[in-house]
Amino acid sequence: MSAESIDKLSGFVVITGASSGIGLELARRAGEDGCDLLLVANEPLTKGEAAARDAGAGAIETLVADLATESGIDELVAKIGNRPVDALFANAGRSKGGKFLEHDWDQIKQTLDTNVTGTISLIHTVANRMTARGTGRILVTGSIVGEMPGPFNLTYNSTKAFINMFCVGLANELKDTGVVITCLTPGAVDTPFFEKANMEDAPVAEGPQADPADVARTGYEALLDGELQTADSLSAKFQMIMAEILPDGAVASLHRKMAKAD
Repeated sequence: MSAESIDKLSGFVVITGASSGIGLELARRAGEDGCDLLLVANEPLTKGEAAARDAGAGAIETLVADLATESGIDELVAKIGNRPVDALFANAGRSKGGKFLEHDWDQIKQTLDTNVTGTISLIHTVANRMTARGTGRILVTGSIVGEMPGPFNLTYNSTKAFINMFCVGLANELKDTGVVITCLTPGAVDTPFFEKANMEDAPVAEGPQADPADVARTGYEALLDGELQTADSLSAKFQMIMAEILPDGAVASLHRKMAKAD
């Protein structure tokens, strides 16, 4: 069977990284469709819960858990229980800007475990259940920087390169199962990302940034349409094209100028 475009989501939706930014706006969008929501983050979810409730969501549950840890993933899977997940928004992410060799290994591992290990562990569980039912949709937040060698944000870029390619491969494996995989690849977005990554002084943090509501809408609509990959803006699409055209060394030099703080 093949996945088809739908007009709206319904049923039970799980959203990670739902406390702010893109995740909060995805909660708002799913709330507008009247979905029952499980919102997850490693910090309080007061704003995400309020946004979803005001938008008209059905039942709303929250879970504060660190999805960089095996125990955090186990908590989330236990919270889901035996309920069928109609849509998963795998949006949780973490970054740490600066020189790779100046980071503590624990900081590096935390980024790897959040962006890669935790994300694909959750997808492995949920997608298996979806394929058994023959239906379901998963939106994964990748990044345009996954197409770029990333000096001064090296671990983050590399994890997003993995996620971008993982989604393409998984979508191919699941193309006849009725399960939709969509990868959202935004550029710079006006969220707490740069502050949390200690990149407030990097040139990219001082340049134009997309509205997270617009980014979430792009990803949400792509998921409904059954698209595989989608960028959030013409700027992000242009960056992706340039990353494909230019030699990797040239792209790395450009990224260095964007990510290296003065």
